[in-house]
Amino acid sequence: MSIDLNALRVLAAVARVRSFRAAADQLGVTRSAVSQSVRKVEDALGTAVLRRTTRSVALTEAGETLLERVAPALAEIEEAIAATATPEDTPSGLLRLAVSSIAESFLSGDLLASFVAAHPRVRLDIVVTDAEFDIVAAGFDAGVRLGEVIERDMIAVPVSLEQRQIVVAAPAYLAQAGAPVHPRELTRHRCVGWRSSADTAPYRWEFSEDGQDFAVAVDPEVTTNDMALMVKMARAGAGLTIGMAETFAPSLREGTLRIVLEDFCPPLPGFFLFYPSRRHLPAKLRALVDHAKEWRRDHLRSESFANGERL
Repeated sequence: MSIDLNALRVLAAVARVRSFRAAADQLGVTRSAVSQSVRKVEDALGTAVLRRTTRSVALTEAGETLLERVAPALAEIEEAIAATATPEDTPSGLLRLAVSSIAESFLSGDLLASFVAAHPRVRLDIVVTDAEFDIVAAGFDAGVRLGEVIERDMIAVPVSLEQRQIVVAAPAYLAQAGAPVHPRELTRHRCVGWRSSADTAPYRWEFSEDGQDFAVAVDPEVTTNDMALMVKMARAGAGLTIGMAETFAPSLREGTLRIVLEDFCPPLPGFFLFYPSRRHLPAKLRALVDHAKEWRRDHLRSESFANGERL
């Protein structure tokens, strides 16, 4: 049995964007060509790899099994072709990143804007998502997440300063409901919670006391996967919410939000750029890794000077 590699590449694109039209636009071909490629794969396998309706496209179980094994190989083939077609010391091509929505410092624009300015032949395709998945199987070159949720077989490079997760609320809410003095009191408060996706449980708020980590399962009155909405709801007095300190920094400076339970919120290592361990790292990814390291060093130096420290 033989399957055209290009047809598999087309199938992977359809699965990634969940649309024949979007895949055609991304690949620069017609929608008919995309349909024909998918049909070639299904004819060769003798089974359907996609479920199609007028509103959605999704992989069948057979399709998921196929791409789970094939996607990493396709990525390696594309990298080999790119490395052969362009000098290895010239970063170029499409760099696909899956970035956590709460990675404020990475998504602020400064790091990414300076990177594309320094490497005009590299194009960035950034998907902001809090879902946990295999970035290689999904066709991404790298991802950015908190270090604690990165798989052990990945190479991880810090791309932020030390982070801290805090609990905040509007002054009006605290005046009316009072400020909790211990995290376990959160179950008696109105809370605005977070979940990564519709099919996952709400996040259990994490704290530390006397060197011991623990979590509190709050019962949020409002739950969302959008951090910006959580900030807005908290500012409007809807209740207590939790997130990275840098997310709330503007509101804290303005006085529209205040920190509570500060003694139970220790610092965290922060966000990491992670990617699979490979002997030959593509020039485009190596360029981003080096740029991120330099950007972080510059910000650490600036923070040290701001704190009156000598390097």
